[in-house]
Amino acid sequence: MKSNFKVRSHKKTERKFTEAFHMGDLLNNLTAYSDKIIYVWKENGEKKEITYGDFVELVKCFSCGIKALVGVGERVAVMGETSPYWIAAYMGIIASGNTAVPMDKELDPGEVKKFLASVDTKAFVFSAAYNETFRNLADGHESIKYVIPMSADEEYLSSVTGAVSYDSIVKSGLEIVNAGGFEADTDTERCAEMLFTSGTTGTSKCVMLCQRNIFAAVNSACSTVDFSGDDVLLSVLPIHHTYELTCGIAAINYGMKICINDSLRHVMKNIKEYQPTGLVLVPLFVNTMYKKILSEAKRNGKDKVLAIGSKIAHAVSFVGIDMSKTVFADVREAFGGRLNKIICGGAALEPSLIPAFENFGISIYEGYGITECAPLVAVTPYYKRICGSIGPAVPCCEVKIDGLQTDENGNVCGEILVKGDNVMLGYYNNPEANEAVFTDDGWFRTGDYGYLDKNGYIHITGRIKSVIVLDNGKNVFPEEIEEYLERIETIAESVVVGRTEADGTKLVAVIFPNYEKAEGASESEIRTSIQKAITELNKKLPSFKQIHKLEFRKTEFEKTTSRKIKRHLVK
Repeated sequence: MKSNFKVRSHKKTERKFTEAFHMGDLLNNLTAYSDKIIYVWKENGEKKEITYGDFVELVKCFSCGIKALVGVGERVAVMGETSPYWIAAYMGIIASGNTAVPMDKELDPGEVKKFLASVDTKAFVFSAAYNETFRNLADGHESIKYVIPMSADEEYLSSVTGAVSYDSIVKSGLEIVNAGGFEADTDTERCAEMLFTSGTTGTSKCVMLCQRNIFAAVNSACSTVDFSGDDVLLSVLPIHHTYELTCGIAAINYGMKICINDSLRHVMKNIKEYQPTGLVLVPLFVNTMYKKILSEAKRNGKDKVLAIGSKIAHAVSFVGIDMSKTVFADVREAFGGRLNKIICGGAALEPSLIPAFENFGISIYEGYGITECAPLVAVTPYYKRICGSIGPAVPCCEVKIDGLQTDENGNVCGEILVKGDNVMLGYYNNPEANEAVFTDDGWFRTGDYGYLDKNGYIHITGRIKSVIVLDNGKNVFPEEIEEYLERIETIAESVVVGRTEADGTKLVAVIFPNYEKAEGASESEIRTSIQKAITELNKKLPSFKQIHKLEFRKTEFEKTTSRKIKRHLVK
């Protein structure tokens, strides 16, 4: 979506990092930071930390131990909360010459079992929270031979079929490491990771990534994102997603410290406690954080001060004056006092949030990716920022637009195609899907619709599968309309759908109001306020993009674990 919002870019500086091309390279790079803290997390309320040196040793030991247990060329799944043990298992599996299969911990256990069987998984590593859930997993399972709890007592280990403790794998691996037996797999073309796209076993696809794919994305992230070894990152998103994994690996390749958020309910609490300099988020988090800032300002009678201060701070930022630490000291304190960057991807971000956070001294760098591209495709450079765009293609790939349609602004729009080292090997055991998603000359079809501007920056309009085709032949991408709706303070969430009526297909906005923002107002007053705001919005939109009807709901929309609204459930 075209944006009139402008924001200051930052000075381009040399990116100081060492490229990695496989897990062995990464482990070698990490040894340069041996005495630094790599992860901080909590176990039963007690804060823990581990150094880079000890973490590298843990990865090597797990790698040797799992290789001794299952051999090579096998699939080993891992599931649980974000922790150094989860990450060490993931890295160790790949380094051992096996294939890591990250699993969504929010999946129904029955679905987990089906997914594991669908790719012939031989071993399953999981956190203690799932010990009872998968106690009987290896009893008669089609492929699982070993269950590996990250923590379990002797009774569990002795009574559960195929149970092998995480600690025993590390211990057996230590003997091999001490004997000089660790050797990381350097095959960059074999399938190193399998990831399931969202959906059930009937609708989900299994993406196969090789080490070339993974590290092409990691190296591109390192070369384009404003990271440094002095940064502190708070890990918030689910660890099984490639977005979180890739950003996390890029961060430790820089020698950063990563603090692990222990609960979505505690995000703001952990931000204040750990005082990160950076966050990796999806737009829903950013939007929620901003609305809470506005709500808190209004509650304290400071909403007008916030509005005036924002205008002044934005204006003077273009002449190099930073007012964030004085005018917005309270806001910055709520974010720990040191937060200066947010990497945002996974969905469309409302463009006005970028200058809004910039006023607080927090730069938002919007990116774009898809699991099939490991996942990084594009990111807005810190040194040349354009609001409303997700930036140019990252160094490891190229992008082109497949289509000749011209929108009302004269942009040539079509499906976004990608080719490069980050593009997956293909979908596992799914030749029909592979044929559909790759062009004859090897370009990957993302399923996203957009255009390239004169600077080569990508602008995404929406998902092809969610497009609403009107009776006059016009295509409407609901995501574009939803971006406008999210600017209305009294709207918390929205989904735009097409409904067939007697006189044709009409656009309907399903709204979850921001009840916190509208505190004290009646339901009728809230709905009237939203209706008036949308009437004004319609005046600014082309007739075919105007909203014809509103529907209200009392609860939030159901979301995926990455906080995306499950659009298909909204009828």
